[in-house]
Amino acid sequence: MDNLIELFENRRAVIGVIGLGYVGLPLAATIAEAGFATFGFDTKTVKIDALRRHESYIRHVPASRLQQLVRRGTPAGPGLYPSADFADLARCDGILICVPTPLTENREPDLSYVVATAETVAQHLRRGQLVVLESTTYPGTTDEVLRPILERGGLTVGRDFHLAFSPEREDPNNAHFSTRTIPKLVGGITEQCGRVAAALYRAVIDRVVPVSSASVAEAAKLVENIYRSVNIAMVNELKILFERMGLNVWEVIEAAATKPFGFTPFFPGPGLGGHCIPIDPFYLTWRARQFELTTRFIELAGEVNLSMPAYVIERLADALNDRGRSLKGAQILVLGVAYKRDMDDDRESPAYKLMELLARKHAQFTYHDPFVPQLQASRRYDFRLRSVPLTAETLAAADAVLIATDHSQFDYDFIVQHSQLVVDTRNATRDVPTDREKIVLA
Repeated sequence: MDNLIELFENRRAVIGVIGLGYVGLPLAATIAEAGFATFGFDTKTVKIDALRRHESYIRHVPASRLQQLVRRGTPAGPGLYPSADFADLARCDGILICVPTPLTENREPDLSYVVATAETVAQHLRRGQLVVLESTTYPGTTDEVLRPILERGGLTVGRDFHLAFSPEREDPNNAHFSTRTIPKLVGGITEQCGRVAAALYRAVIDRVVPVSSASVAEAAKLVENIYRSVNIAMVNELKILFERMGLNVWEVIEAAATKPFGFTPFFPGPGLGGHCIPIDPFYLTWRARQFELTTRFIELAGEVNLSMPAYVIERLADALNDRGRSLKGAQILVLGVAYKRDMDDDRESPAYKLMELLARKHAQFTYHDPFVPQLQASRRYDFRLRSVPLTAETLAAADAVLIATDHSQFDYDFIVQHSQLVVDTRNATRDVPTDREKIVLA
C-alpha cells in the first residue's frame, strides 16, 4: 500500500480512465495535466481517433487543451494516451471507471455498463492496483456488484488490490468550478482502500474529502442530486400555481432570494435534463424498496418534474387557441435542445419530450440550437432533424416559437420582434422591452 501511495504522491504512477464522455474526458485531461501518464479508454473508436487527431467532441474541453496533452503509443511520461486496447489496463496503477448508469424503461437502475467494465477490468487486474468507480449509483454498488466481479480471479480487496468509490461532480460550463477545484469525496471498501484512493486524488484535486466507506460516498452523491430535484419540483409546482394567480414565479423567487439567509433560489423550467438529476433519484427509490420502504417525497418530486413538458404543451396550445389557431397542424420552432444553457449536451433534455408531445398532437416542428447541429437517435427518441437557421424568415414562418433552452447567444429582441408568438419556458425574454403581448411564459 505504501508503495502505491508513494507512486501517486510522486506522480510516477500510470492512471487509466475508462469512459471518455462528459465526465471521463475532463477527468483524464486533469490527471494528465497534474503530471501523470494517463491512458484514456473508450469502446467507441471514433472518440479515440478524434483524440489522436487532437480534436475534441465535447465543447467545454477545447481542442487547444488536448493538443498540449495527447500523446501516441506507450506512455513515456506525462500526457494523455487514448487507447481502445483494454489490455493496456495491466499497465495502470490506478483505474477510474466513468461509464453511464442510465435507467431502464421501467425506471430501474441499468448497471450493464458498470458490470461490463468491471468484467473487462477483472481480465487485466493485477496485484497492487487501485480501482475506483465514479459513475453515480445506489449505495452498495461498489461493494456488492464490483467487488465480487473483481475478486473472481482470486485477488482480494484490501490485500491484493484496492477498491473505492469517488462520485463525479462535473458541472460543465461552470465558470467558477472545474474538475480540479470541485472537492472530491472518496470512500474505500476498506480503510486502506480509502487511504490509497485519497492519495491519488490529492495529487490531482485541490481538496479531497475522505468518508468512512464507499456506500457513504455513493449515498452522498444521490443526496446532492435529490436535493436539486426536490427543490426544482417545488418551484415547478409553484409556477403552475402562480400562473393561475396571475403572478410571475421568476419575479417571486428573485424577491425571496433577497433574504440573505435560509433561502436558496431554484428556478422552474420545462422539465429536467442531463444525465444526473432526472435519473439519480430513482436509483435511491429503487434501492429503498429492497429495504421495504417507499421514498414518497422523492417520487413525488419526480412526478412533478416529469409532468412539466405536458404542462408546457398545454400552455402552448392555449396560447395558440387564444389567437384562433389549433396546435394540430401548427408549425412550431423549438429553440434549444441542449439540457443546459450554452452546452452541447442534449442527454435527457426535456426538449425531446416536448417534441414527442408535439408529434402526438400532430403539430409540425423544427428546431434551432447552435450547439447541437443534428439530433442523435437514442433508446427513447429518434428525431432525424437538423438545426434550421435562425433567421427572420424562419421565425416569421412559425406559428409559435417555443424556448426550451435559454442559450446566451440567442438575440431575444430579434426573436420576439420577428415571431408571431413566443412561448418562453425559461423567462429568457424578461429584458425584451417591447411586444410583450407576443410572449407567454410557460
